[in-house]
Amino acid sequence: MSLRVTFLGTSGAVPTTERNPSSVFVAREGEELLFDAGEGTQRQMMRFGTGFSVGQLFVTHCHGDHVLGIPGLLQTMDFNDREAPLTIHTPRGTRRQIVGLVNALGNRPSFPVRINEVDGGDVAYRAEEYEVRAFDTDHDTRSAGYALVEDDRKGRFDRERAEELGVPVGPTFSRLHAGEPVELADGTVVDPEQVVGEPRPGRVLVYTGDTRPTAATVDVADDPDLLIHDATFADDRVDRAADTAHATARQAARIASEAGATRLALMHLSSRYAGDASAHLEEAREVFGEGVFVPDDGDRLEIPYPDADG
Repeated sequence: MSLRVTFLGTSGAVPTTERNPSSVFVAREGEELLFDAGEGTQRQMMRFGTGFSVGQLFVTHCHGDHVLGIPGLLQTMDFNDREAPLTIHTPRGTRRQIVGLVNALGNRPSFPVRINEVDGGDVAYRAEEYEVRAFDTDHDTRSAGYALVEDDRKGRFDRERAEELGVPVGPTFSRLHAGEPVELADGTVVDPEQVVGEPRPGRVLVYTGDTRPTAATVDVADDPDLLIHDATFADDRVDRAADTAHATARQAARIASEAGATRLALMHLSSRYAGDASAHLEEAREVFGEGVFVPDDGDRLEIPYPDADG
């Protein structure tokens, strides 16, 4: 089952010719999610071919470089005759700002737009096989991060063991794998635990938005497969990072290490670093190792299952 991330905008507050303001698109088996929508997000979606079937938009905070793309995105959806509803999740206390953005063009979209305010610790969105959890971040305004956490999957079915126990090949295999005991012709009962392994973990994606380093990022989910973390500055501006409620690449790497992340994406790079992220990579790798990268706009990443074979 595919879980694909497309980095639509990776810049800090000031865009550059190479980097758009913040936005991350996530596709999971036909369902499409968007995390933040900086200015020009709809053009990035066109440019990188994601389509506009987003059903859930998760806003980390209401600074312009994370939300000014909402009016244009909604207008583009309207022009495409969208009918499906859109839910915008936003930190508690920011509904008024989101309503203003939704109505910025003087009229509401022709499709339903729902606004859901969230607190840290809330399940912002529950789907059939995963949930998106909100967690507290530390920025200079009301803010939240989000963690997409898949449900555990069924354990592996041991066909060889089932046949040894006399289970006939066919529907009984599926019943056992679904957790239902089966009775054989001789009256023997085979329980699922005899032929099904331990549940296997799903995948975890964590997106912080803008934030100082926080314990909540570590605590929101176990061993994320991908942590997308604020890394606005390198070590040369560590004081500036603290003053403006951002993180450095090294600080992001420490959080990723504490969280047990498999990979770390450094986001929201200040325009002062222009096209040179070498310092970010060097400093983060000293802490986290080779699993760190700085995505460019348009980069795509497939997140495999922890056990690698799905």
